[in-house]
Amino acid sequence: MIHAFRMQLRPGMTAQYRAAHDAVWPELVDLLHDAGISDYSIWHDADSNALFATLVLADQNQRDALPSHPVMQRWWAAMAPLMETNEDGSPCEWPLEQVFHLA
Repeated sequence: MIHAFRMQLRPGMTAQYRAAHDAVWPELVDLLHDAGISDYSIWHDADSNALFATLVLADQNQRDALPSHPVMQRWWAAMAPLMETNEDGSPCEWPLEQVFHLA
């Protein structure tokens, strides 16, 4: 299943956000793969500073367990100065509805 969502980058944080993802932690990559997440892409809209993401979730994924994992919590803490976050440190996420797909 494809999951698409929007996040919000703080003003002036594009370079830092890109640098963090250029050096994404191997243990985070392993955690996401182990949770059933693949083909994860994030795009940036410079006009609105919005981040648009898509990822593929395996049928038997464990995405809901990620917030309690220490690696995920450390990543969120590292990203918190760069983007809008919830009280628990997770990025604010707004789901996107697919309106068209060309296969």
